[in-house]
Amino acid sequence: MEGTVKWFNRAKGYGFIAGEDGKEYFIHHSALAEGTFIRDNDKVSFDPVEGDKGLQAQNVVLLQKGSEIAQEESAEEKPSKEESKEESKEESKEKSKEESKEEPKEEF
Repeated sequence: MEGTVKWFNRAKGYGFIAGEDGKEYFIHHSALAEGTFIRDNDKVSFDPVEGDKGLQAQNVVLLQKGSEIAQEESAEEKPSKEESKEESKEESKEKSKEESKEEPKEEF
């Protein structure tokens, strides 16, 4: 199953993952491979397990860092340079049309 790290406290060694099924899973640092560090908003895959204290994530694997996801999302929101140039050209054309429609001002 895949999910997103809601929060993970490295000092305490635990946190929670929001699973793609809409449920929350407890994660203990022992469920991570040695040398793997996770942070809030990281995308992970894991094995869901029903433990004595509720749902837990086991065999957690980091798929994508949250910072990379944020960069991709912001890149999708920003228009490319070419798109920006085209939009500017269109805005200029519209402005010129509006200015030419205005009646000439009378001078006294």
